[in-house]
Amino acid sequence: MAVKKGTQPAMIRDYMPRFRKRAFFLTILMQIAVTLAIGCALLISGVTMPTVPFWITLIAILAASTGMNVLLTSQLLLPFTDLMSAITHISGEPTTTTPPNPNARHFERDGFKPVLQLIYELDTRDESGEAKDTSQTSKLTKALDNTAAGFVVMTAKGQILYANSKAPTHITPEGKRVLELIFNDETSLDSWLKDCEEHAVHADRTWERIPNKIIGEENRKIYDIVASYQKGSEAEVVLTLLERTAEYQPEDDDLDFIAFAAHELRGPITVIRGYLDVLGDELSLDGDQAELMQRLVVSANRLSSYVNNILNASRYDRRHLKIHLKEDSITDIYDTISDDMQLRASSQNRLLSVHFPDDLPTVAADRGSVSEVLSNLIDNAIKYSNEGGMVAVGASTEGDFVKITVQDHGIGMPASVISNLFHKFYRSHRSRETVAGTGIGLYISKAIVESHGGKIEVRSTEGEGSTFDFTLPIYSTVKDKLGVSKGSNEGLIEHDEGGWIKNHAMYRG
Repeated sequence: MAVKKGTQPAMIRDYMPRFRKRAFFLTILMQIAVTLAIGCALLISGVTMPTVPFWITLIAILAASTGMNVLLTSQLLLPFTDLMSAITHISGEPTTTTPPNPNARHFERDGFKPVLQLIYELDTRDESGEAKDTSQTSKLTKALDNTAAGFVVMTAKGQILYANSKAPTHITPEGKRVLELIFNDETSLDSWLKDCEEHAVHADRTWERIPNKIIGEENRKIYDIVASYQKGSEAEVVLTLLERTAEYQPEDDDLDFIAFAAHELRGPITVIRGYLDVLGDELSLDGDQAELMQRLVVSANRLSSYVNNILNASRYDRRHLKIHLKEDSITDIYDTISDDMQLRASSQNRLLSVHFPDDLPTVAADRGSVSEVLSNLIDNAIKYSNEGGMVAVGASTEGDFVKITVQDHGIGMPASVISNLFHKFYRSHRSRETVAGTGIGLYISKAIVESHGGKIEVRSTEGEGSTFDFTLPIYSTVKDKLGVSKGSNEGLIEHDEGGWIKNHAMYRG
């Protein structure tokens, strides 16, 4: 339809202000009419007011009733105002009004939430503002909603174009639909999309055990995700989400029980280690007796380490891994575990070589946590080395970080093992058969390092050995941040919307 010269096309956003004015005008006009009718009735009936003039009484009645009716009308118009705001938003018209958020608590209380959600889901306009042809897509949409899998179509920038009912999405206060997933992998969906946009024409990626919420939150679900990227396509990124909560959740429940049991074991283990220390100091042992005592000490320390790992893994899954960092040196940190590491190496007939340069800068670290990482990595290197093999521990400066390296020349690992190495409870088939362990030492080591603002990596060749590297920030580079946060690591770690420390990569669309 042609628009007459000198006139502006009608806009949806302009309707509500006109309707509101008309509603208030009619409310006031009706109240004036009612007041006049009451006045006429009083005059006809001969009612008199001896102390107050009759016209003042009418004006008072008119003012009071008009104010109450205007207030009542404004409240009754609120749902209609929100409805028109949502319609304006999905229409694509420019507007300065923030669209209503259906997740707001008052919408849940009054039952208006489903109405707003339906309005947003009825948005059938593409990025250019042109209406889409829904004659064919409506059946496809219904079919996808009836599947057990979640499907999401999005741009490489992360904008969601379509999500079926099984996909873990929600609508932000700005009215934008977003996908909510927590990636434990270093390569989150967000970083993968950026890499694809810069370097790929076609790419595929799979993630396993990706939850939408942290442990303990209601309606937590766990997914396996397959992502496909095709540069320039109308459906540039397609995600398929298979819910595997029933399969994966029992392991999280097991960790809860194990953490409780580990907490109860912590006290007795501490007592055992204390008595072993006393016996070692008081008794004069030699030969086989001294060797047996050494083995007892090593075993008790290892058991204590396993318990600490379990408790830390439980806290990490709930994002409670908040630590306080202080200026410290790698040499001093290692000294706290050096005797135990040498005992472990000698008891298994391994050679342990440790060398830290004298000019190595100090780091920002929680001594107990970093010593746990070193202990885990060195212990693994000892266990997976060959008889009489060498384990080398060193450090160097790399930019704003100190890189610590633990290298062995043992059995090594194939690529299929490395890709899953830092997952909770993961142990390869070969290691389960030959080496004892809980499968969470590297998982919690990764958590600790990332909570310091660093990274942990591994390089390995099957049959030749493995090298683990992790970094810690140089103290002078983060001193100011730590001063502001009073030593808390929160200043070094990203935060999500809820304010928790972001040890996991949270993707929110």
